[in-house]
Amino acid sequence: MERSGEGGRRMLADLLYASHLMPIELLPSKAAECARAAAFDELRIYVADLQRTSLRLLPGAEAGDQGHERELHIEGTVAGRAYQYGHVLAAAPSGAAGSAWWVPLLDGTERIGVLRVSAAHDDADTRTDMEALAALISLIIMSKRGTSDALAKLIRVRPMSVAAEMQWNLLPPRTYADGRVAISASLEPAYEISGDVFEYAVDGPLVHLTIFDAMGHDTAAGLSGALALGACRNARRQGADLLGKAEAVEAALVEQYAGGRYVTGVLATLDTRTGVLEWVNRGHHPPIVLRDNRWTTHLACPPAHPMGLDLGVPGTVCQEHLQPGDRIVLYTDGITEARRPGDREFGLERFCDFLIRHHADGLPVPETLRRLIHAVLDYHDGRLQDDATVLLCEWIGPRMEPARTAADLTGLPPRQG
Repeated sequence: MERSGEGGRRMLADLLYASHLMPIELLPSKAAECARAAAFDELRIYVADLQRTSLRLLPGAEAGDQGHERELHIEGTVAGRAYQYGHVLAAAPSGAAGSAWWVPLLDGTERIGVLRVSAAHDDADTRTDMEALAALISLIIMSKRGTSDALAKLIRVRPMSVAAEMQWNLLPPRTYADGRVAISASLEPAYEISGDVFEYAVDGPLVHLTIFDAMGHDTAAGLSGALALGACRNARRQGADLLGKAEAVEAALVEQYAGGRYVTGVLATLDTRTGVLEWVNRGHHPPIVLRDNRWTTHLACPPAHPMGLDLGVPGTVCQEHLQPGDRIVLYTDGITEARRPGDREFGLERFCDFLIRHHADGLPVPETLRRLIHAVLDYHDGRLQDDATVLLCEWIGPRMEPARTAADLTGLPPRQG
């Protein structure tokens, strides 16, 4: 087996070529075969489940994964720590000699799972090759996600409602970052979400942030949320401003439901050149800004009526000048109103304190939100009565580079070598 840069290049080229005509079931065996060119002698792929509580082994078409753990908890395992923090961590070797590692699988900054890989060598070339291999495997998994029922079933631990099936296929990745912003989102109940949707999009220097909460907790709520999101995207991509996007959503809902369904929401745009945040509130909870790692205030803005009711209340575009490091938080009422039977609500103060404390602990933003959403679930004994969604965006500054801050915020490991 080769221990040279040429072996690593051949590994990546062979796997990339094979991926074009490869179903996901062949990825483990084909990746292991190609990895031998770079002197890797063991390879296992684990993907995170939908609620990000466990890592599940991606099985191969051949019976080559027998004897391997098929599920690893994210809490309390080395593999889980690699996933949580985005760090490459040493693993216990399964062979007589050599080294093994847990390597995060990332699509951009979206956490997919972890790769277990082992080799006889532990040097800079080995570390570089295994991180490049993990990156390529991540891209292949994402390229197959839209067509693979095997992958969809693997990341689910129980049946999903029709509304949730629709919503998950509409949403952007739960994490995004560049040198100017770091964005992350979470939502529950993952298998029964209905009316909540979030959206972000980057258009040159502008970052669009949107959260919608549709009336009800059924399939009709999911349809309303999907319609609102589609109308918003369509209007935005035709150049509509904030008021125009909100009116487009209103018009689509009125046309479809004649006032019988409504959607609340906040539509915002951040200009990364200046830190100016503009937003429109349509009957929703106001955004929050966290500054200097403390809760500052709600962003007050006269709300218009929920979209779909056609009440004629004019919308208002409000504005806030952010400082680098400010975090904008959009959320739905399922976050703050979660409660145990007979107990008080989770509450806004507890919500903000959670974000502040975990930021002070140095956790990546996606991991903070993962823990937040599980804390909300635990507070409600695992069963939410309403959708609970949070979308967080940190404005880092106006420059695309350097992006080290964005990498730290999202748990992107530093490049080896």
